[in-house]
Order: sequence, then structure tokens, then C-alpha cells
Amino acid sequence: MTSTAQAPQSGARTAHPEHLGHVIFIAAAAAMGGFLFGYDSSVINGAVEAIRGRYDIGSAALAQVIAIALIGCAIGAATAGRIADRIGRIRCMQIAAVLFTISAVGSALPFALWDLAFWRIVGGFAIGMASVIGPAYIAEVAPPAYRGRLGSFQQAAIVVGIAISQLVNWGLLNAAGGDQRGKLMGLEAWQVMLGVMVVPAVLYGLLSFAIPESPRFLISVGKRDRARAILAEVEGDIDLDARVNEIELAMKSEHKSSFRDLLGGGFFFKPIVWVGIGLSVFQQFVGINVAFYYSSTLWQSVGVDPTDSFFYSFTTSIINIVGTVIAMIFVDRVGRKPLALIGSVGMAVGLALEAWAFSYDLVGGKLPSAQGWTALIAAHVFVLFFALSWGVVVWVMLGEMFPNRLRAAALGVAAAAQWIANWAITASFPSLADWNLSGTYVIYTVFAALSIPFVLKFVKETKGKSLEEMG
Repeated sequence: MTSTAQAPQSGARTAHPEHLGHVIFIAAAAAMGGFLFGYDSSVINGAVEAIRGRYDIGSAALAQVIAIALIGCAIGAATAGRIADRIGRIRCMQIAAVLFTISAVGSALPFALWDLAFWRIVGGFAIGMASVIGPAYIAEVAPPAYRGRLGSFQQAAIVVGIAISQLVNWGLLNAAGGDQRGKLMGLEAWQVMLGVMVVPAVLYGLLSFAIPESPRFLISVGKRDRARAILAEVEGDIDLDARVNEIELAMKSEHKSSFRDLLGGGFFFKPIVWVGIGLSVFQQFVGINVAFYYSSTLWQSVGVDPTDSFFYSFTTSIINIVGTVIAMIFVDRVGRKPLALIGSVGMAVGLALEAWAFSYDLVGGKLPSAQGWTALIAAHVFVLFFALSWGVVVWVMLGEMFPNRLRAAALGVAAAAQWIANWAITASFPSLADWNLSGTYVIYTVFAALSIPFVLKFVKETKGKSLEEMG
């Protein structure tokens, strides 16, 4: 599945004010998939220690239960495009909403560990679908003049979803007296945390019935009249016949890139593909998802009260939102490469300070005061610099850096590399932390530092260049 070809941003192609509010609603409804993406990805943070205690498992088994959702993510992302091309974008969203709902109910009511793992795979599949279908649908429906701003709704929804999940977890933990396994509504608190996702999942499904199908998909299945009506609805007073013909022409002229197009050079893939893979891997190997999957466990391991640890997870998520907004403001002003370099330096400093703080022995089950505050502040610094740089820049660059003839296939390989790297970090952290928490953060610091020469030597600036110039 590919997004609508870029079009001239002339006045005639700009949605009239009376249409803009409706277009914003459509984009926001589609971005609910991104909200669920963020919510489902991070809600497990509140259940990690409870799952360990409930099923009496070690760090290795626990890590697999947490990380197994990423297998579903990879499958969902890989298949969503074909599903959407066959049955439509809206139907694809509705399938994802149903899977999110089923996963929430199943995860809240597991009867065994393998059962919980299965429902996490189902939720992961829905995440993968949402990660692909949301941005593509918004790009296809949004008027060209507003496409960039409306496209940013997806990333904004993801970070808001992460923050809301941590806030809900904190509230439920307080309601349960600070005990993740305390009773709430006849269940343990962690089960309620996982089950609450039913609410946004159902809302996502309902909203999908209130928004139109993509004009591009309708044209591809011969429903030109319906496509014309939706284009009039979202783009206003334009030459509808010319617009429909333009979309048809763009679809006919598109090159369907394949894996074979990526091969070449001395190391299997073309060099530009390796750069994309490198960006994806570095984005994950700095350990960002440890902050969203394991932060509560991390803080508790160094003596922080469980309720406070949940609150710190929430404040970290707020910092993530702030950083994302900064990136959205500056990515087109400062440029992608400078922002990535600023982020790499900031992340390396934050991670190094965390490694230093965690190197001290616990006193009375807690880090010494100075080291504890250093670790807490450094963790927020790390998330801030990630969010204002690599969290946004990598996705922007992956969408821009590849030549047209390679873009779809290369983006698929880079995204797959990102899911694999995400899985590697998520699955390894509990065991690495048991081995040496400070040493684990030294490893993440090294990757943050190595990302600096990687960007300087191999990454080219894409700011201000058309997609056609990427050849």
C-alpha cells in the first residue's frame, strides 16, 4: 500500500475553512490507532512485577512474555498493506479495533502464562496494523496543503497514548493501595490495567464508522463516483475530474518495488538500504523502550516506592510528549541531521549519568540520595533528547531518503529491522539488569555515542528536497 502521490500545493488545492474542521476530525479519528499503538505498547509497564509474582517466573521468561507482542507487531505491519489494498483502509482499521478489544479482554482474564502471551501477540498484530494503516490513510485523505501537519497526528497520538496508559496505571495502583496485585473490581490491579484498553479500542472502532474510505482505494476498485464525493468533502471546491484522473495516473505510474530491487553492492543490500537499517537499529539500541516497558520495575529495583515508580513513569511520558512537540516544530527548520546529532549527544550524556548512578551499591534497599536523584533526572533527560530527535527524525528520514523505485520495499526492510531490534532490547533487559544494571546502561551509552559518527559519515540531509531528488 502506498500513499497518494505528492501534488502541487496551489491555492486551488487547499481545503476551504469549512472543510478543514471535518478533515481534522477524520485525521484525529484515524490517529486513534496511533493512540492505541502507544497505549498497548506501554500499558504492560504497570503489570511486569505482578506477572512475575503471579506466575513465579524468572527474568528470562518474563522478558519473553513482555517482548512477544513484538512478534505480532512485525506480522501485523508486514501484512496490513496487502489487507488494506484488498478490503479497504476502513475495514482494516475495524479489524485492528476488534483485535485490540479481544486482546484487552484476554490479557485481563488469562488462565495461564501462555494464554497471556497469546493475547499479547494478538494485541501486537493490531499495533502493527495501526502503525501502517493510520499514516497511510491520513496521507491519502488529507488535502496536500495540510498533509504534513495532519500526518503528525499519528506520532502525537502515540506519545499521548503512552502517557495516558501510565496515568491510568498510576491511578489504578493508588486505588489498589499501592499493590499491583491488590483487588479491584474482583480482579488483581494489573488485570484491570490491561483490561481498561477496551474503552479506547471500542471508541476507535466506532469512529471508523464515522469517517470515509480513502478516495485512492475507491478509485482502485472502480468506485469513482464515491471517490469524487469524498474528495469534494475533504478538499473543497476543486476540479474533481482532474483530481480523480491525477490519482489514477499516479497509481498507474507507480513502480511496485520488490526485495530484489534492494540487492546490490558488496554487502548484499545497496548502501542506502544499510543506512536505513542502521537508523532503525540505533533508534532501538539506545534502550528507549526500556523506559516505556520496564521503567516501573527499574525504579522499584533501586528502592523507589511502587506508587512513586508509576508516577515517574507518567512524568517520563509527559517529557516524551514535550520532546515530540519540539521535534515537530524544528524538524523542518533545523533539519533532520542536526536534530539527530543533538539528540545523540543528549542521549549519551543522560545514559552515561544513569550508568554512573546505578553503579553505586544500594543503602537500605535504595540508591544513595545524590545518585537516586541523578538517575531520575538523567532518565528524563534521555527521554527528552530521544523524543526531540530520533523518535521523530528516523521516521521522517525513512520516508524521504530512499529513491522512488526502492521506497516501499526499503521502508519495509528498515521497519522490520526496527521491530527486531526492539525485540532484542525488550527481551534482553531483565536478564541484563540482573547481571549488572550499570553495565546495561553502559551498553546503551555506547550505542548512543556510536550513532554520532554514523550520522556524520553516512546520513545525508533530506530537508527541503523533493522525493524525486532522492535518486
